[in-house]
Amino acid sequence: MPTSEFDHIRQVAVEAARAAGACLLEGFSLPKDIRRKDGIHNLVTQFDLKSEDLIVSLVRGHFPDHHFLAEEGGGSSISKGYRWIIDPLDGTVNFAHGIPIFSVSIGVELDGQIVVGVVYQPVLDELFVAVRGHGAFLNDVPIHVSSTATMNESILVTGFPYDVSKNATRTLEHFAGLVQRGIPVRRLGSAAVDMAYVACGRFDGFWESALQPWDVAAGILLIEEAGGRVSAYDGSAHTLQQNTILSTNGVIHAEFVYFLQS
Repeated sequence: MPTSEFDHIRQVAVEAARAAGACLLEGFSLPKDIRRKDGIHNLVTQFDLKSEDLIVSLVRGHFPDHHFLAEEGGGSSISKGYRWIIDPLDGTVNFAHGIPIFSVSIGVELDGQIVVGVVYQPVLDELFVAVRGHGAFLNDVPIHVSSTATMNESILVTGFPYDVSKNATRTLEHFAGLVQRGIPVRRLGSAAVDMAYVACGRFDGFWESALQPWDVAAGILLIEEAGGRVSAYDGSAHTLQQNTILSTNGVIHAEFVYFLQS
């Protein structure tokens, strides 16, 4: 990708994330029109829709030929060319209940490879940006994953799928097993924030199942460019179509894979 084009896409992604974040921040204290999708707590508000419309409109103004995959509006499954993978409000349940942990997540693919990732947490005004081959940054300062050497020394983060009662990927057993070992495990309610926090070393590892591409696309690149590792639960290469994701500082990755498979 030519440098000028690469920079243009990053700049537009940042502009879109900040604009959407401002929209969410303005709506955070306002009454919410809350609708349920497929699941008791799988929610959508009018601000999810406003944020997504704002992002798509802004991006199309710069790149009318690019494709989109967005949580509320759907989109293209193409694997060639540019595709913007958008979660306009990651952490809707938090947002709807007045909990100030939510984010905007924008990943950009070129021919199926994520090349730009942006996660913006508007309440804290924290902007995480990664560009393939150029590192990861928090508010323009380079970030790196932690150097924690073992899982027992780690602080971890996870989330539960909406159908956790079916427990197909042993979600509850994994969570209980780690807590019983005395390992701190947090659950923030925004996978994009979880992964951004792994990228900057606040957490040492994140795992979850049943996520969608828009939940993780930006976070994957953030972690990889910050020196971490992302895989499926079994350690195989992760794709956006897989049902499980494990992301760590890289040092504890093999140990974590063993734990999830045992």
